[in-house]
Amino acid sequence: MKKILLPALIMGLCACQNGATTGKDHSLSGTYRLLNSVTIKGPDTTRVAVDDSRTEMLKMFNGTHFSFFNHDKAKGADSLNNLYVSGAGTFVLEGNNYTENLDYCNYRAWEGKQFHFTVEFRGDTLIQSGEEAIPELGINQVIRETYVKVK
Repeated sequence: MKKILLPALIMGLCACQNGATTGKDHSLSGTYRLLNSVTIKGPDTTRVAVDDSRTEMLKMFNGTHFSFFNHDKAKGADSLNNLYVSGAGTFVLEGNNYTENLDYCNYRAWEGKQFHFTVEFRGDTLIQSGEEAIPELGINQVIRETYVKVK
């Protein structure tokens, strides 16, 4: 009996350790593709439907970190649509309250900033909404981004 219980106990402990969480909600884990974006600056609203033939934005999450990149598919060859934006950092998700700590960004003045959002899930769709405020840069806008999980 001891020969059976000991291996089962060890396997059970290993399984618990591998599946352990840090108390954070990992429902975000995965890669998401941006479908559309809305930015509101004061009385102005800019609605951006993503043109998949020209650009692609992906946002990735693991248990503690996020990263994103947005680039033009012409690899910079089209001077009117030359685009590359990237950033990464840590995040905290508590219920629907999502906080990003932007540690790295190609717009260097955005580094070290914290942003508070709410997230909503509709099946494999993620909707992220909140304020981006960096007073020293004159940034004060509300964003709403809709992503679909990449399978």
